[in-house]
Amino acid sequence: MTEPVQRPAMIRNPLLRYSVIGAGWLSVILGVIGIFLPVLPTTPFLLLAAACFVRTSPRFYEWLVSHPRLGRYLVYYLNGEGMPLKAKVYTLILMWSMLLLTAFVLVDRAMLHYLLPAIGVGVTVYILRLPTLRLPPE
Repeated sequence: MTEPVQRPAMIRNPLLRYSVIGAGWLSVILGVIGIFLPVLPTTPFLLLAAACFVRTSPRFYEWLVSHPRLGRYLVYYLNGEGMPLKAKVYTLILMWSMLLLTAFVLVDRAMLHYLLPAIGVGVTVYILRLPTLRLPPE
């Protein structure tokens, strides 16, 4: 029998707690905007929001992971089930487009010509190693 996953300790300092809650809601807003704007990734912002809420507000965390539109992909990832193939492809295309645009068009620093693609390789390996989730047809 497996033991239940323990949640991290709640943040007790009121100033820090409200700051983290604010960061969580900002992440939710950016994640929702990312649904409509292809330059903003949705899932990383929602994962950040979940991380903020799990330490500050069980009510907000439960709302986010049980949300009919937003929560589905979070729960799959958090349970270790992986990412759908469509989400992997979309994420990698957008990430590489933005990294290469930034490294070679928008920024004129030689260090970033190497650093940003190196970060991209690391993130790509991580995403490709995640299990590919097969979603049932809607």
